[in-house]
Amino acid sequence: MRLSLLTVAIAVGLLSACQPAADNSASQPQPAAAIPAVKTASPYAADYYQAATQALFQARPLSASAYSLSESQVGKPFAGEMEFYNSSAENALRESMAVNAKALSALALPELPANAISQQVMANILAFYAGDPRFSQGYIDIWMGHSPFIINQINGPTIDMPGALLNSHPVKNAADAQNYLQRLEQFGPALRSVSDKFTTDQKSGWLPPRVLLDKSSKILSTYAQADAKAHALYQDFEKKLNSASGIDAASKAQYLDRAAELISTVVAPAYQQLHDDVKAALPNARAEAGIWAQPNGSDFYAYAVSQLGDTTLTPEQIHQVGLDEVARISKAMDKILKANGYSEGSVGDRMAALNEEPRFLYEDSDAGRAQLLADLNGYIKEMDGRISEQFKTRPPYAVEVRRIPVEVQDSAAGGQYTSPAIDGSKPGIYWINLADMKANAKFDLKTLTYHEANPGHHWQIALNLAQEQLPLLQRIAPYNAYAEGWGLYSELVAAEMGMYKNDPFGDLGRLKAELFRSVRLVVDTGLHAKKWTREQAIQYMADTTGTASSDVISEIERYMAWPGQALGYKLGMLKLVELREKARKALGEKFDIRAFHDMVLLGGAMPMLILEKQTDQWIQQQLQQQ
Repeated sequence: MRLSLLTVAIAVGLLSACQPAADNSASQPQPAAAIPAVKTASPYAADYYQAATQALFQARPLSASAYSLSESQVGKPFAGEMEFYNSSAENALRESMAVNAKALSALALPELPANAISQQVMANILAFYAGDPRFSQGYIDIWMGHSPFIINQINGPTIDMPGALLNSHPVKNAADAQNYLQRLEQFGPALRSVSDKFTTDQKSGWLPPRVLLDKSSKILSTYAQADAKAHALYQDFEKKLNSASGIDAASKAQYLDRAAELISTVVAPAYQQLHDDVKAALPNARAEAGIWAQPNGSDFYAYAVSQLGDTTLTPEQIHQVGLDEVARISKAMDKILKANGYSEGSVGDRMAALNEEPRFLYEDSDAGRAQLLADLNGYIKEMDGRISEQFKTRPPYAVEVRRIPVEVQDSAAGGQYTSPAIDGSKPGIYWINLADMKANAKFDLKTLTYHEANPGHHWQIALNLAQEQLPLLQRIAPYNAYAEGWGLYSELVAAEMGMYKNDPFGDLGRLKAELFRSVRLVVDTGLHAKKWTREQAIQYMADTTGTASSDVISEIERYMAWPGQALGYKLGMLKLVELREKARKALGEKFDIRAFHDMVLLGGAMPMLILEKQTDQWIQQQLQQQ
């Protein structure tokens, strides 16, 4: 899952409008992230929360739109603004985060435990958004923090900016329509700012592997198409205009004409220029797959492991954990396969054979895709009827199933989730990739649904978001091991609830998914620490899991673009199980799984070390109440 656009008190000082030094390489001056004035003598942690929140969302207004934030939360009007990633703007954002993180860390912790945890989490979040100070390369991503490649095949501004307009910019009235057009008008300078960062990083020797740039080039080419009325942004704008109220036909026609003009003269040419920039860089791109091949790349990987894996384990130790888990889970799968008449070949071979059986496949047609979506909704409904057995508090936000857009499906994950808007105007969305129907075997989809929707990502993210007593950034905190660990932990919870009773192939799909996450520990460390080739990683994953080749290739290339991210699933899940069993052992018969889940979720996402401390406090509170 990719948690896309993962998105408080009187400020000590208003955000300054200081403009960072202009980049000589930029084609024109770019809006820059504001740097908040900080008074380190302030006793109020909320001052720093607000200053940092406003600096972050003024630099990332599309994310502010995705969360439906107010102008007061952001500190200025933003609904018609785009995002700029040139080096000076990125440096200003990172500096503002680092300054506030340092000041917040210097404050004494409040006596109330919940407030103390919030302050520690917030200081950690701001440091997360400041990135690794040893590396100027890359950019700050709302969801993944310090991301190494400004252009890649799976995320980043070239993909996320149009995606934000498609999924998070409403057009309900004339003002919304005008803001949409204003954002289209800014696509040119916004993409030139991306080109500036890409060029600056390239000059320092930092360039994605060639295979990733090749696939990025194809996506850029798609958005560079000159036929404005066939462009995804035009079609989206037209659809939204047609359902808007209070806009007469003549105005709608005028808006559409302007959109077509901007797409053909601003958006498409800017994407074409960026496409040409990437093409020109291809001869210099590396064949090596791992981040280790970048200048001081092993140091960057160590940072990514600590942040996205949320662990003190070394890559070598993580690799071994992965191998051990692969062996354990493969043994459990072998038992189910043999019990159902599949005895010949490796577990991976037998799973690959299962994936070819017609009874497990949806028809590769519109009807087949419609049936698949209907089945996913059925799994959500079935879980909803049972979920109170394990969970006490329900989130107030709805979840919907949608298909990943055709424009990006070839390089997208099999499933992913995006958060609801904070005001409930947009539901949580469980995205499913329907490009290759053989990659969506029926026995896999229960587990994928529990992971992405309920009780997985939607349940966790929506409950975090609903905690209005927490600082905004804590409510939307994107901690990878916590969030992805919860998603994988939810698959186990579903099994413990009996959701796979009398469904051995569904349970086999669950174990396959857990095996897949364990393989990630092996291949991520293999690529980035052990210097595996892309082909080695693909072969190991395909042989071990029996997953469809289209999924394996996109997965391995995803790990190449996001070093360390794949570690969060299994490492986070193992920590959650460890904490649950610690609490169960300490509390005995008084252990309440529903209360435990509330404790984990209602405090918001957090680093695992802080969650462990919170669990210890909760255990003591429960013991004192007995």
